[in-house]
Amino acid sequence: MQKIITDDLDALVNILPPHIRQPLRQQKDSSELLEVILDLGRPPEARFPRREVVLNPKEVEEEDIDYVGSRVSSFGDDNRAGIERTLHRISAIRNRKGRIVGLTCRVGRAVFGTIKVIEDLIQSGKSVLLLGRPGVGKTTMLREVARELADDIDKRVIIVDTSNEIAGDGDIPHPAIGHARRMQVKTPTMQHSVMIEAVENHMPEVIVIDEIGTELEAQAARTIAERGVQLVGTAHGNTLENLMMNPTLSDLIGGIQTVTLGDEEAKRRGTQKSILERKSPPTFDIVVEIQDRDKVAIHPDVGEAVDAMLRGQVVATEVRWLDEAGKVRIEKQAPVTTIKKTIERKQSVKEGKPPRLYLFGVNRGRIEQMAKEWQLNLDIVSSLNDASLFVTSKSHYRRKPQKVKDAEAANLPIYVLKSNTPAQIRQLLDTISPTAGTEKADRFKVALGEAEEAVEQVKSGREAVELSPQSAYIRRLQHLIAERNNLSSKSLGKDPNRRVRIFKG
Repeated sequence: MQKIITDDLDALVNILPPHIRQPLRQQKDSSELLEVILDLGRPPEARFPRREVVLNPKEVEEEDIDYVGSRVSSFGDDNRAGIERTLHRISAIRNRKGRIVGLTCRVGRAVFGTIKVIEDLIQSGKSVLLLGRPGVGKTTMLREVARELADDIDKRVIIVDTSNEIAGDGDIPHPAIGHARRMQVKTPTMQHSVMIEAVENHMPEVIVIDEIGTELEAQAARTIAERGVQLVGTAHGNTLENLMMNPTLSDLIGGIQTVTLGDEEAKRRGTQKSILERKSPPTFDIVVEIQDRDKVAIHPDVGEAVDAMLRGQVVATEVRWLDEAGKVRIEKQAPVTTIKKTIERKQSVKEGKPPRLYLFGVNRGRIEQMAKEWQLNLDIVSSLNDASLFVTSKSHYRRKPQKVKDAEAANLPIYVLKSNTPAQIRQLLDTISPTAGTEKADRFKVALGEAEEAVEQVKSGREAVELSPQSAYIRRLQHLIAERNNLSSKSLGKDPNRRVRIFKG
């Protein structure tokens, strides 16, 4: 079903020191090798799909790391290097001084047959976004997509190859991409500009791009799609729901916004007044969730799928896989994860259960304070296993630390704050509790109305009036109302019972 056309394994093995190279050659299943790990002060390891093996009990020394480093290309800003005319990737781990203290030597393979299950989608001319956990084969699929569109469909294909993972290291691209052309990217931060340059300078019919991960890249993808160029790419996240929860990348599927409906419209729809809606047409027409090497779940109409999810409806996906005879099997099914989350969401609202947030690199105190002012119950957990939502900052998400990778591997929805500002935190709270904004507005109205009524009572002769306990922000507004009416006011008591007293000065 899948035929490995080349892995150039000898090229990777030959960059290793002899005392590591020889034990590796003796492994009977070397054709299945995934990567070799060299960490300073630890024994070298080889990783296979179902096992890990220590290649030599002797610990890795600086000389071993230097040996490998001298036999590969220069490491770029993304700490990645390669071996010319191969698909192998060597990634570096550095200490605080910039010295390399670890290497991950990953085997790159070109494989035919990886896109058989989605071949018709690729040939349709529609833009396709591939999602899936790390190591599931997204880049391998992209490589064959480029080759098939360029060679079999005879289209003008440009690959934007940021880390040389698709077409290999060196100036001459790997033959696995066929007649597709490759544009290299000097530094990962320039990927979005190279995407635009590819369209403006080289008249492609198709652009292939790996790892769309920033807001600028998402905007560049939209610009490309609006010019009528077919896009085939990958993005961080395992499922369509992951993208919907990620403000940085949600534009790829149309973006999400909060809309406040009028009373009549909300009643007609049978919904709350504050609802979530898609902002614009999706950049990608089709989303493919790669579940395994030969199994995918497909959303053939992204706009329709996103709209249904925002309404709380269960979205049926098209699941495809290759059977033992190599034939494509297709089945319509509703994903269990979506049903489960819908049920959990309804139960949480009914039972008053707060969402379970795992915070990583964000200001916990500020989130708790704002939730308190909005009178929201938040359950902030210390374990990923207990969380229903992973919340992190844009800077942390871009660096891809292990916690972010763990959350993606666990298929946990990820919400990315652009910054730790009150506006961004309000957007987070409004997303996880769409009624929060409406409830807050109602509380403002009641609290300010109470202050205005107290002002009238004091003007009519009452000596003083104490108001209901409120948050610091609302108390400030009540003080302003008293001041505008030439009355005095002060706050009494301690939180959560601190309140305003209005009286004549």
